[in-house]
Amino acid sequence: MDYDAIIIGAGACGLMCAVQAGFLGKRVVLLEKNDKPGAKILISGGGRCNYTNLGATDEQFISSNPHFIKSAFKQWTVADSINFFETYGIYGAEKTLGQLFPDGKNAKDVVNVFTSLCEEMDQQIICGAEVLSVEKGAIYEVIYRANGKQKTLQAPKLVIATGGLPIPKMGATDFALKFAKQHGLNIVATAPALVPLTITGKDEAWFAQLSGNSVFCRVTNDKASFEENILFTHWGLSGPAILQISSYWLRGENIEIDLLPNANIQEVLVTERQRNGGVQLSTLLNRFYTKKFTEALGKFLPLTKLIADLSKAEMESLTQTIHHFVVKPAGDKGYDKAEVMRGGIDTNELSSKTLESKKLPGCYFGGECVDVTGWLGGYNFQWAWASGFVIAQHI
Repeated sequence: MDYDAIIIGAGACGLMCAVQAGFLGKRVVLLEKNDKPGAKILISGGGRCNYTNLGATDEQFISSNPHFIKSAFKQWTVADSINFFETYGIYGAEKTLGQLFPDGKNAKDVVNVFTSLCEEMDQQIICGAEVLSVEKGAIYEVIYRANGKQKTLQAPKLVIATGGLPIPKMGATDFALKFAKQHGLNIVATAPALVPLTITGKDEAWFAQLSGNSVFCRVTNDKASFEENILFTHWGLSGPAILQISSYWLRGENIEIDLLPNANIQEVLVTERQRNGGVQLSTLLNRFYTKKFTEALGKFLPLTKLIADLSKAEMESLTQTIHHFVVKPAGDKGYDKAEVMRGGIDTNELSSKTLESKKLPGCYFGGECVDVTGWLGGYNFQWAWASGFVIAQHI
């Protein structure tokens, strides 16, 4: 038994855990199903990797126990993430809303930080490893297959960091959820999150005609509100604001879109009437939207009418359409297109201070498989780094 712990999953959480364990003089082995580590890191942000967010707190996360991550975030802060990556040559360039991307580097460089450190500290990463079984006795025994051979590893501690269900083609599996269920741990219902929403039925053609149009909006439901771009597609809605609200949306619910969040269309009309009431409504709207989008609004608005001639009812209709545009999505694009998974292993099953299972001593769960889901913009990576660090202190 040469290892202090076996880590199943060499994604963000598993890699950080291995490196931090190495700093403490602990030896671990990582088993990764894919042919290389960090598969999801490599595709994040279009290969640029938004690796944390300057504004990350526990408030940007969805969980059945929203206070659960406070302990982990005290132990490993955003500043810790920034300092860690800067130590190894990754400096952050801030983009929209506090998102940090590697300045002049990319996702490959982020993964290389971990693989290089693992190599230096003799933390073994075994890729192409399919875990066949895990047995718990006095120690943990993991049987896996790699390169056509079946092998066995033993260690006193086990870390499950296999991620969630999104993007099956990247190797995503339900291993963590199955393992947890098998050992009596409760699972909070899972669903795709940070995922595009679909529109079907009578409204489908209207949305499809706008495919490619992007509009800065405020998107709201009874749980949350986000101001960012939405993107119209041939099957529905995407873009940052839609991905954000999708994590709070349930099938059958409406969402409301303010198509002009930084202005009041009634005030704009009053001002324009005083200036020149002889312009058409379409001319006014073209100041804010593409011509194609304005034309599409003609389904709801009298675009050819002069703004001086708009009736009270038409003014009210304009306000409703621009500031309270109601959409009822049919569904979402599923795990193939989702960035993360909502739900997962119930946080009540884990110690918030160590992330150790209360029912399985010596077994730890971190990253996306836990019922902790962050907003779009580097938050989920911050949770992965923090949970990996916390677990490393205790294995």
